[in-house]
Amino acid sequence: MTTAEKNGKTKDPVLVVVQLSGGNDFMNTVIPFTEGIYYDNRPLVGIPDDKSLPFTDTLAWHPSAAAFKRIYEQGKMAIVQGVGTEHASRSHFRAMDIWHTCEPEIVATEGWLAKVIRELDPESANPVTAVNFGRGLPRALAAPGVVATSVGDLDNYGLMSGIQLQEERDRDLQIFQRMYTPAIGSGQVMNYLSQTGNNVLTGADMLAEAPRQYKSKVEYADNPIAKSLRDVARVHTTGLGTRIFYTNHAGYDHHAQEVPTHARLLEELTTAIEDFMQDIRDHDAAEEVNILVFTEFGRRIKDNGSGTDHGTGGGAFLIGENVKGGLYSEYPSLAVADWKFGEDMDFTIDFRSIYSTILNQWMGLDPIDIVGGQFEQFNPYAKTMV
Repeated sequence: MTTAEKNGKTKDPVLVVVQLSGGNDFMNTVIPFTEGIYYDNRPLVGIPDDKSLPFTDTLAWHPSAAAFKRIYEQGKMAIVQGVGTEHASRSHFRAMDIWHTCEPEIVATEGWLAKVIRELDPESANPVTAVNFGRGLPRALAAPGVVATSVGDLDNYGLMSGIQLQEERDRDLQIFQRMYTPAIGSGQVMNYLSQTGNNVLTGADMLAEAPRQYKSKVEYADNPIAKSLRDVARVHTTGLGTRIFYTNHAGYDHHAQEVPTHARLLEELTTAIEDFMQDIRDHDAAEEVNILVFTEFGRRIKDNGSGTDHGTGGGAFLIGENVKGGLYSEYPSLAVADWKFGEDMDFTIDFRSIYSTILNQWMGLDPIDIVGGQFEQFNPYAKTMV
């Protein structure tokens, strides 16, 4: 394994998480365009084979994911097919909670990335070891005694007074409390909040520097995921020691109006990631970055006349300069006899295998305690930083 250096200093590996909230339709993102059963069951939302963007003999990209096609052809994307878990849930809250805590059978109190933060920064010496861009705090980053900074708007963050920062932090903590009290109880939520307290505000001055120092030739689009990834680039290139970035792209729950909405979201997502990769590449800050794009579940095989309903097997993407591009795991069988619950694509790889692979091979950590067991890894990296 190799270690990258910049100005004589070792670069630490960085993980950027992009959460697609709502349940991305993997079958319409990576399309099995030679399968008649795809078209038979998706008369409304199915992408015509003359519109999709083939990249193998049997698979094609959604036409709005042209940027992903380019990244894949550059060899910088691993497509992980058939992602899910044996204990699948069609509830958004529960399914996302499973992904966030790696606990499919019980409701846990610690997020998987919070455990990573504890490993990387056991003394909480750096309040921006992990930064979330968005309101509230993802469960993945939450655990008693673990500090993670959450920023709604990086531009405004640096302009706020101490009182305004306190008020924004209080609002975020209230959002967190409303989100998670039903799942884990008010006592545990308040315990987390009291231990986290307001020490995260000490990161304010550090983050305020990022917009002032950042210069870029990349023009990001004016949408939430593009803004979030631009903020990631601004903080990452400032060199504050952030090891985990978390972003969210919402709107993927396509029970209705899937055709126009999914196309718009995929255009936003894929272009934003392509722009982000170019940006950090221009700053000589791309080699240490690995992006994970995930969603809580896939969609059902049959459309419902306007969209698709919650399903089981989905997909994930690993993107980066040192990713060994290609297809990983197997695309779930579309044979009717293999449909999960008689209507879903099944899963072919447990999501904790992805986490284990990232933690062990990219971050240099033992994944067993973090993901709650030993899960088979695959080899999506051409080179790593550990």
